[in-house]
Amino acid sequence: MSITFSTGELINIAIGNERRGIAFYDIMTRSADSASARRVFKYLADMERDHIQIFQGMLAEVDKYKVPENYAREYGDYLQALVDTAIFTDELVTSEIATQADSDIKALELAIGAEKDAILFYYMMREIMPQRAQPMVDKIIAEEKSHLRQLSELKQKPAAP
Repeated sequence: MSITFSTGELINIAIGNERRGIAFYDIMTRSADSASARRVFKYLADMERDHIQIFQGMLAEVDKYKVPENYAREYGDYLQALVDTAIFTDELVTSEIATQADSDIKALELAIGAEKDAILFYYMMREIMPQRAQPMVDKIIAEEKSHLRQLSELKQKPAAP
């Protein structure tokens, strides 16, 4: 069964993902062993808050836009698969799997996976957004890529308390 999304629904999915990201990073900020990991997780939580503001600003504009029919089915299925397999799920946050991460490395691996998922989702989302909204999605994609680099660099550094 194919599921189709309006651009407004996609933005609301993105907002939900960013909120779950905030919850995840807030948990990791409190439970990280090293000060450098705590700083990165706090920064990422703050960036996710900024992304929510950007997406909320887009809602009024794009809700009038209708996804082209030739994209609706194909992208709907793909986006649903991304949503269904996202790391920043309600289950992750509510079960606090994040607090079960027995090391900063495991927490960083969870965060890296989540950032990769976000990048994939936003690239697909961008494809069906109206052209005037694409620069804002591009900005968020660039920031998510930056988050991925920061997390990867932190994972490579030896832990410092």
